[in-house]
Amino acid sequence: MNRRVLVGYASCGIAAGARDVYEELIRILEERDIGIKVDKVGCVGMCHNEPIIEIEDDENKYTYGNLEKSDIESIVEDHIIHGVPLEDKLIQTTDKEYDYFSKQHKIVLRNSGVIDPEDIEEYIERDGYEALKKALDMEPDEIIDEVKDSNLRGRGGAGFPTGLKWQFAKDAKADKKYVICNADEGDPGAFMDRSVLEGDPHAVLEGMTIGAYAIGADEGYIYCRAEYPLAIKRLELGIKEAKKKGFLGDKILGTDFSFDIHVKEGAGAFVCGEETALMHSIEGERGMPRPRPPFPAQQGLFGHPTNINNVETWANIPWIMRNGADKFKDVGTDKSGGTKVFALAGKVKRGGLVEVPIGTTLKEVIFDIGGGIENDKEFKAVQLGGPSGGCLPKKYLDTPVDYETLTKAGAIMGSGGMIVMDEDTCMVNVANYFLDFTQEESCGKCTFCRIGTKRMLEMLISFSEGKGTTEDIEKLKELAYQIKAHSLCGLGQTAPNPVLTTLRYFEDEYTAHLEEGTCPARVCRELITFTITEECIGCTKCSHECPVDAISGKPKEKHVIDQDVCIKCGACEEVCPVNAVEVE
Repeated sequence: MNRRVLVGYASCGIAAGARDVYEELIRILEERDIGIKVDKVGCVGMCHNEPIIEIEDDENKYTYGNLEKSDIESIVEDHIIHGVPLEDKLIQTTDKEYDYFSKQHKIVLRNSGVIDPEDIEEYIERDGYEALKKALDMEPDEIIDEVKDSNLRGRGGAGFPTGLKWQFAKDAKADKKYVICNADEGDPGAFMDRSVLEGDPHAVLEGMTIGAYAIGADEGYIYCRAEYPLAIKRLELGIKEAKKKGFLGDKILGTDFSFDIHVKEGAGAFVCGEETALMHSIEGERGMPRPRPPFPAQQGLFGHPTNINNVETWANIPWIMRNGADKFKDVGTDKSGGTKVFALAGKVKRGGLVEVPIGTTLKEVIFDIGGGIENDKEFKAVQLGGPSGGCLPKKYLDTPVDYETLTKAGAIMGSGGMIVMDEDTCMVNVANYFLDFTQEESCGKCTFCRIGTKRMLEMLISFSEGKGTTEDIEKLKELAYQIKAHSLCGLGQTAPNPVLTTLRYFEDEYTAHLEEGTCPARVCRELITFTITEECIGCTKCSHECPVDAISGKPKEKHVIDQDVCIKCGACEEVCPVNAVEVE
């Protein structure tokens, strides 16, 4: 019987303790001379259950989660040696699917958490590079037609039809062309691209090679932020392995087609996610957007025609080429074929990586897959599309996640960030957070983005302090629309979106801050007060925890907070064992 153990070894797993789990597993197996294959694999999506290991044989698989180093000896002894699974750490089995996966459909993530991303042979065993072989027997126009027919739209944000984008690049007349993978994932709370690159790098490499053949390019770049060292390591190893196998380099698979890929590490500037700024960065220039036209398909990297798609878009290509456009567009909606990967984060019970058919509702993602809101609190809003997107309230939970519907509601699909908020979230504070991010990341090239976002941020800060009038809300809206209309690139054009959607759906919270001088969610420090009630038992935990010694009182007697000293950090509320700290 063939058996192997899979250890989740993506960034999320390592951060949660997977390295210790893996090393302990190897130590015990070697100590007991147990011959079983152990693979480090990418993220299977259950970030909320990391560290994770999976034990599988010819017939069954067992997934364990939330592991500690101390659990491994029991798993080896009871399960691997005696065949008795540990029920208390078991998440799912072959016969019992975990609810988290019940409505998911894996295309992009089909290999993540299943294969060792550092072993090309495991990718090949799962039909890896078969799509490339098939494509090289086709005419470039046939490949582009297949991608067009699939209804694949760019997964990086705007949702432009991928096949049409390829057609523009192919039709451009030039001796030199490029393809680029945009892996500059900078949205707060987003980790889709990182997980794909860490878990299945060859899918991206294969997709780019097919795209290069289709448009007539001989060179490609993967622009990946340097904060993703594991993704970069696996990409570079994947490129080296693909060259050895003849899938990259000169005269690929014995044909006249040659293509090479380079990895360019970005310095972490959010604006470099914009394609023209990204190309400037590859060229060694400061990452600043330029006006369009000309579009990259006509004049891109180093002045040559260039096709840019993001990680998820490229990773779809091999599946489409192997299985056909019809099968791909059977999943999704009439206008958008396939699935979408989301990074589900925030106040949700089961955060992680989610891949669902386009058209799945927000409610299904957040409640059926994500398990609902942490601590069973009330759902308040979900931020879609990161700093470029918008906040949608509870009444939109039945909204299908597709490009047109989300745009109509005031949000965007974006690259796939989905941040869930509960009843304790202040929407003025949320708008402040996202605008602070985009204002900080502005390249400064155009006035409306550079100065306009700064003025908006100043207004939001004053609102959070209860300063201003309701007339200022209209000024904020007017400024937001001016910035959207006149900024040069997508960063400035979309920066006001979180502000505008919070104003659209939660203007009552803005009004409460300005007219009543209160923060309904009790978040904004200038508008709240911490007091200790008669329920205090005098345990002294709050006084010991207070960083500024604002709390006084004798043991076993009621304590008091000095309001002139209190910095409203909330430490006292967190440690009080009897909930005697009140926030007003």
